[in-house]
Amino acid sequence: MKRANIIVKGEVQRVGYRDAVAKLARKLKIEGFVENLKHYDVRIIAEGEDANIDLFIERIEIRKFPMDVESTEVSFETYEGEFEYFEIKRGDWHEELLERLDTAGTLLYKSVELGEKSVALGEKSVALGEESVGIGEKMLEKQDKTIDAIVGVSEKIDGSKEEIVTEISSLRDDLRSYMEYKFARIEHDVEAIKAKIGMV
Repeated sequence: MKRANIIVKGEVQRVGYRDAVAKLARKLKIEGFVENLKHYDVRIIAEGEDANIDLFIERIEIRKFPMDVESTEVSFETYEGEFEYFEIKRGDWHEELLERLDTAGTLLYKSVELGEKSVALGEKSVALGEESVGIGEKMLEKQDKTIDAIVGVSEKIDGSKEEIVTEISSLRDDLRSYMEYKFARIEHDVEAIKAKIGMV
């Protein structure tokens, strides 16, 4: 059994960090407390089995919005067994109420921000879908023209071999030019889309 005195620095006040620490402590059968300190730090006194304390110290380094632990200072002390459970030491009720409101406001703002990003991504997806439909229609038109040309070649089979060879060579060159153009266009469009969504 051991006791850890931990000072946690970073975005750890008014973001629900103490609640997250208390839940983790209860899961790991840690006893002690967590409290806010002046100048935005959090202090934790944790007592429990050695392995659980080590795991607890590792898991309290939470970096999940809105919490962002920048550092933890840990010192080990003699186990005293003075706690029956793990608790959150709260300050003045006015301060605690304001902290809850700050947390709610932060989460609400983040929710609105994520909603706006989702709408923007949805609009980009619709635009990409419309563009894909347009490309598909153009490819079908080109395919129809190619089929018509092949039918024309078939009709000329009764003609001379030179005419057929010339016609096929012409079709092959047209198709090659068209495919090179299409591949270049697709590469250009992909780069433009990446630039729009910030992947470049």
